[in-house]
Amino acid sequence: MTMNRRSLLPVLSVTLLASAIGAAPAAWAQGKPIRLIVPYAPGGPLDVTARALAERVQPALGNVVVENKPGAGGNIGSDLVAKAAPDGSTIGIAAVATHAINPWLFSKMPYDAGKDFAPITQMVRVPNVLVINADTAQRLGIRTLADLIAYARKNPGKLNYGSGGNGSAGHLAGEMFKQGAGIFAVHIPYNGANPAQLALLAGQVDYNIDNLAAAAANIKAGKIKALAVTSARPSPLLPGVPAMAETIKGFEVDTWWGLVAPAGTPREVIDRLNAAFTDALKAPETQQRFAQLMAEPVPTTPEQFGQLMTRERARYQPVVKRSGAKVD
Repeated sequence: MTMNRRSLLPVLSVTLLASAIGAAPAAWAQGKPIRLIVPYAPGGPLDVTARALAERVQPALGNVVVENKPGAGGNIGSDLVAKAAPDGSTIGIAAVATHAINPWLFSKMPYDAGKDFAPITQMVRVPNVLVINADTAQRLGIRTLADLIAYARKNPGKLNYGSGGNGSAGHLAGEMFKQGAGIFAVHIPYNGANPAQLALLAGQVDYNIDNLAAAAANIKAGKIKALAVTSARPSPLLPGVPAMAETIKGFEVDTWWGLVAPAGTPREVIDRLNAAFTDALKAPETQQRFAQLMAEPVPTTPEQFGQLMTRERARYQPVVKRSGAKVD
């Protein structure tokens, strides 16, 4: 059977288009560096883990350049990812704040956390830990979480806790703890997690709920005492410290973050990114590096990470509302 030149044109067009789509991942990976946007300042756990993975995926993806774009509780960097070209050349970190808390905390959001991103993979899970100033614990005779709750019930309003600000993960975890324990403690917001930690060390606040990656060094130094982790089960990263759920049934709050691309990024690009980053997360060297940061690697499918973010948004909506926190 023969075909004239005109009848061949649609076939050739479809063939060339299919070839172009199939070659797209290789083209963006080899043509220019991938931007990995971290919506927070350099030096923190999110930044450190992002840079560690960026180095490990280079053989599969080419050069990955980490760019820190902090501001507005992570919204500035996340918005850059949401509005980037959906071709795999720009990806970013999605965290519990940017994709589960901020949508309910901020009166106006520059992006839609549920619609403007394509999930790639969860990166890590870090248990939060309730820590009390060591001198305060000794002075008040608080050795366990049950001791803290008993003291707070007998002395309502005499204990206070710090956080990185109204509506921060530490603030909301503290409100969830107060509700679950049936206690009242005064919330003292600070301008960031580091000032809140310094206030705890100085004895200006009695306890904080912080992520284990940030609190671990001071726990080891004996400056603060860990009473409970907020994960569903005790963490192997902090032996001997019970889970809060053992005292408050069903209590579970984790810090997590992962990778997202702009919505509309082709599935074959997402799959290639997922394969490269999940392989890097599974590498023994990554496991060891993250263990030093008290972070557990959690490689997932794009669907699993998307489902986690959806669940967490639904979970934090009533918590933010109940806390009364709002950013205009």
